[in-house]
Amino acid sequence: MINFPSCQNVLACAVAGACLAWSGVAAAQSPTQAEPGAKPVEAAPAVSGVVTVTAERPTNRIDRQVYDQKAEVGATNNSAADALNNVPSVTVDPDGTVSLRGSTNVQILVDGKPSAMLQGDGRGAALNAMPAQDIESIEVINNPGAQFGNEGGGGPILNLVMRRNRTPGGTGVANLNAGPNGRGNGSLSGSYHEGKWGYQGGINFRRDGRNSVGLTERERIDPATGAVSASRQESQSTGLNDSHGLNGGVTYNYDDKTAFGAQLSYMRRGNDQHGTDLYQYDDQGNPALRDYVRTSERSGASSNRSWGLRMDRKGSLPGETLKLDLRVSSQDNVSDSAYNNVYGNSGSSAALPDRRSRQHNDARNAITDFTGDYERPTASGLVKAGFKIADTENGFDTSYLDIDPLSGAGVVNPGRTNRFEVDERNLAVYGSYQHRLNERWGILGGMRVEHTDLDVMQITDGTTASNSYINYIPSMFVSYKASDNANLRFSYAHRIRRPNGNDLNPFIVYRDEFNVSAGNPQLRPSETDSFELGYETKFGVVDTNLRAYFRKDKDLISERSYFISDTVLLTTRENAGSSRSGGLEFSLSGKLTPWLNFNTSGNLAQSEQRGVDSAGLLTVRNATALTLRGRVSLTLSPKDTMQLSVNTQGKTLTAQGYREPQTTANMSYRHNLTPQLSMVMNVTDLFDSNKMATRINTSYLNEQSERRYDGRIVYIGLSYRFGGINNNGGNRREGGRREPGQGGPRSGGPGTSPGGEGPQEG
Repeated sequence: MINFPSCQNVLACAVAGACLAWSGVAAAQSPTQAEPGAKPVEAAPAVSGVVTVTAERPTNRIDRQVYDQKAEVGATNNSAADALNNVPSVTVDPDGTVSLRGSTNVQILVDGKPSAMLQGDGRGAALNAMPAQDIESIEVINNPGAQFGNEGGGGPILNLVMRRNRTPGGTGVANLNAGPNGRGNGSLSGSYHEGKWGYQGGINFRRDGRNSVGLTERERIDPATGAVSASRQESQSTGLNDSHGLNGGVTYNYDDKTAFGAQLSYMRRGNDQHGTDLYQYDDQGNPALRDYVRTSERSGASSNRSWGLRMDRKGSLPGETLKLDLRVSSQDNVSDSAYNNVYGNSGSSAALPDRRSRQHNDARNAITDFTGDYERPTASGLVKAGFKIADTENGFDTSYLDIDPLSGAGVVNPGRTNRFEVDERNLAVYGSYQHRLNERWGILGGMRVEHTDLDVMQITDGTTASNSYINYIPSMFVSYKASDNANLRFSYAHRIRRPNGNDLNPFIVYRDEFNVSAGNPQLRPSETDSFELGYETKFGVVDTNLRAYFRKDKDLISERSYFISDTVLLTTRENAGSSRSGGLEFSLSGKLTPWLNFNTSGNLAQSEQRGVDSAGLLTVRNATALTLRGRVSLTLSPKDTMQLSVNTQGKTLTAQGYREPQTTANMSYRHNLTPQLSMVMNVTDLFDSNKMATRINTSYLNEQSERRYDGRIVYIGLSYRFGGINNNGGNRREGGRREPGQGGPRSGGPGTSPGGEGPQEG
């Protein structure tokens, strides 16, 4: 039984107590059940008055892999998107689209919790604006357990564990970096801990972006006559975006059992862009019937806000804890676009008059998330139980005005003006039990039950719809210690993917003159069953991991594209198929010499997708892809470290086609000018090879599309650390922290996050 302080209501205690969110609370940490055969963490002798803690840990945990970001040489001027791109089997496109093992159905959490800025269409921009310096580690959870919900997608999870410092006294880091064409970024972060109080916060700014050029060639095949009509679109986009943010947190250790804390953060980024598109339409090989140039000027801003309160309470039993956590986050993305169409050849008739228009978009997303998590150790295991109450609101308001050529007044275009809202409420409870059968075998089983209420409101035409359903989500993990250096793991998870607001909005949104999109309010959640078998061992100094996996999706929410006119292609979403994928993933890492570290990984995958094409016909497509990633860290001298990474992405299936393979390379270099001051250089896309090329082949549509981005970009900057320096001039090492160059996965016992602190689940 947990003995709580006098309070009439536990929830009121949690909210009124100014609880912890991102910062973490040292006094609230509790021991958790270790995996069979795991070696304990040991403290090294004190040196110069500073306690240095080292740890010998297994390579992975029972339910996830953990990748330490402190080993990244270029972390001080990288973004969160760059950090994710260094994780095995994870790919982040230049536009911010994240995929894991070829699937884009990926949840991204912050300290185990959903955030509004990492959901929806604004996720890519947010990842490109978030500093990598703020990230402690990245957890890859391919088969999420019962404690994790299904917000933002029911697929695998990438959990960003944010950096925190609990060393008494004050520490800080200042970074300033510059790149070509006015690019730059900087950050200042610090923390101070004394007695019962702890403070942590930071500010950052970034000016960055990628100019791009694209070419799309499309053929429409008439279903009645078989005649072919061709269209072509050449596009270019330029502009750098500014972003700035701040965050802060405070913790208070009420006594040796109870801790409270509060956190807040704010980020704002611009989305100013200039674009030019040349459209050409050719009917059966005749001279172009339509040839015009469309220019666009876009301005606006996206703002993200979040705050959180938390209470952590230890129970009377060792390892018994209760955590109550409230998070509120919101995103508001506003933009104004001005378009100008200049027409050229119009067949035998005279050229059409120029046409101007304006569009205003306001997309809003807000998440309120309250969770409770309880842990209680038993004689040979660990019981976990918890609840979640969440409310997610999405709003989309689009206003489109045609500009009168004579008066210059704006006239509302009803076909392109729309307001749409979605409100989703989710109530979930979960329970899991981790049990050590003996010194070699361990199991972790869980069940999650989610009840969802959904209200859809098409405000423009007064249409409303509601839905309510319950999902049962089981999971199972088994570990076997084959020897002192070898572990075998099996995992299974059933997951769901609920459609988001954009998926449900039936209104046709014009991306440009050739491409429009629309959602589908009749979408059902898709369901996934995922299995994984992993083996990890060590050969000399080389850590080896092999993971075989299989994944099956039904009622797959997939895109379908078809023509609604001779030139306009509509892309919508349907529960129109299923998919199966499987493969073998491997990673090798180690320190070959005192000055050479390496980390390499790969994924050989086979995928099959069943769906319908543009003619509504059933299709079955298959693809085999090999993805490889390698990174080498060289200690050139006691003051100089260099990293070189090469990423090769194999062929990836899409809803009606595939994406072509691509290869990129990045380089980072760090020179320590003093024990506190370092110079860092990053070179992204070393060989100027970054591109996105896709192909669509259906009964009525053939399309080839390619977009190339600014290639090689160099950032050079300075990083200065203050505080936390020992008497010998070296950096103080914190619990479990690795020095630059060690790299690779890092982990503790099941149910713990790096440094021994439990993840914020629910």
